[in-house]
Formats: sequence, structure tokens, C-alpha cells
Amino acid sequence: MDSSVHSYALTAALAAARRGLPVFPLSRAKQPAVRSPHHADWPRVPCRGECGRIGHGVYDATTDADAIHTLFAAAPWATGYGIACGRPPHHLIGLDLDVKTGTDALGVFESLLAAHRIVLPPTVVVRTPSGGRHIWLTGRPGHTVPNSAGRLAPGVDVRGTGGYVAGPGSRTLHGAYRLAPRSTRTPAPAPRALLRLLTPPPPTPPPPPPPPSPAHPDHQPPDAPARERRADALVRFVAASRPGERNARLFWAACRAYETGHGPDVAAALVRAAVSTGLPEREAAATVASAARHTPP
Repeated sequence: MDSSVHSYALTAALAAARRGLPVFPLSRAKQPAVRSPHHADWPRVPCRGECGRIGHGVYDATTDADAIHTLFAAAPWATGYGIACGRPPHHLIGLDLDVKTGTDALGVFESLLAAHRIVLPPTVVVRTPSGGRHIWLTGRPGHTVPNSAGRLAPGVDVRGTGGYVAGPGSRTLHGAYRLAPRSTRTPAPAPRALLRLLTPPPPTPPPPPPPPSPAHPDHQPPDAPARERRADALVRFVAASRPGERNARLFWAACRAYETGHGPDVAAALVRAAVSTGLPEREAAATVASAARHTPP
């Protein structure tokens, strides 16, 4: 391997660490470059670095310059570096807009933001070797954003606590990660509305017992306006679908509706929105029914 590639990765990793981003070396396959000290143990040891040795992947990530030099010295084949997400001080969140899935992930993501009236601030954007984008944002202390694949939107993966993103300057088997034009150098805070979308809702509690006397027909529960806004946003998201992404958008929106407990109320509106984009009604209804079956109660 060209030693200059390794040196460049180390230099870029140290620069990221100086900005408060915990880093560790990556191989050309975008995997942790330092071999696990437990690779020969059986059964596998559930260790996240408590043993005091290096080789625990994202749990090796650090901002200490001496420790970073030690990690890269142990993996002279490293050609890149990973940045641990969810760690202080930035509590980094990585949004991976993947183009390999055949979905227009960027367009889907922009439509999702528009449907929820979210304005994304200028932030770090990294071009991936495949032509996709990594968008970096910062979270909040005490707010855990989990890793997910396709949950936020079709083709959009989330890297949160316990996950990592490849830093700009990393080289892989498929090419290099580079800052996009007009990218900032510092990740911006994630809008609160987006943070809510990135966090799975808590399980829906069972409904309370009915009141002893009949409710007035015009009565609405206190959270009705919020529920209606969420439902309207999902319907707008489906209505903005384009050919090639209609089924994926509909399935995603229906899953979110059933997750939050108002799937039955909004199912018909989702089907109508999908039909308005050209999706056959029978196919749309089958997609919503599939989402209902696949969403845990």
C-alpha cells in the first residue's frame, strides 16, 4: 500500500480530532482497521474496550493525538478514518443519502423536509465514492439517536449512537470521501423537528377506559391537533412521490402511521394520496396493508 495514503488519512484524522470529533482508523473496505484482540476467543467476548487493549472499532475512537498515532501505527494498511457518532461534544448524527438503492434518496429527503416544514441549516456535506451524500448534524446531550436503515425515508440511513461515518480524506476500494462544494467545516445543530423524526416513538400505551358519561360529539382529545399535523405531513409526503419511488414512500409513511398508533385513521388518506400520483388503487391498498402487518403493535 502507498504509505502516503496512510499518512494522509492520519493527518486528516488528527485534524478532525482537533475539532472535537473522535476518530479511529478504517481499512479500504471501510471497516475498523485494527484487528480485534478477541478474534480468536470463543465464544465471542462482549468487550467494548474494557479490557484496555485496542481493536474495538468505533469504541477505540478518540480525540487524543497520541492515542490516534498509536491506533494508526497498529494498522499501517489503514487508508481512512471513521468518526464516532453520538459522542460528546458534538453528538454527531450522520445522514447517509444512498444512491445505490435505485431510489432518489436526495429527492426523497428534500420532500420529507418540505412535508414537515423543516429547514436544514448550512452544515457539513461529504460526497461518497458512489455519488451519494453524507449530511452531518449535531444532536443534543442526553438525546439518543439510534442507527437505522431506511426508517427515516427510503434510501436514507441514519448513523447515531454506536455508529460511525467515514471522514473526508478517507480512501476506500470504491474511491475517496471528499467535502462537497460549499460544505461548511463544522456540523450544524439538527432542527428539533428533525430530531423528533430521527427518534422512534415510544410504544403506544393502551387507551384509557371510556368516561362514565358520553363525550360531547365535538370533543377532541388534547393531542388531536398534533396527531392531525403528523398525519397531514405523511399524506403530503406520499402525494409528492415521483415514478420509481411511490411504493417505497407509501410503505414508509404507512409504517410511521401505524408505529404512532393512528394508522387506521390515516390509511385511506394515504391510499388516496398514492393514487393521485398514478399508483393503482389496489396496489396502494396492498402496500398499506403490508405496512400494517409489518409494524409491531
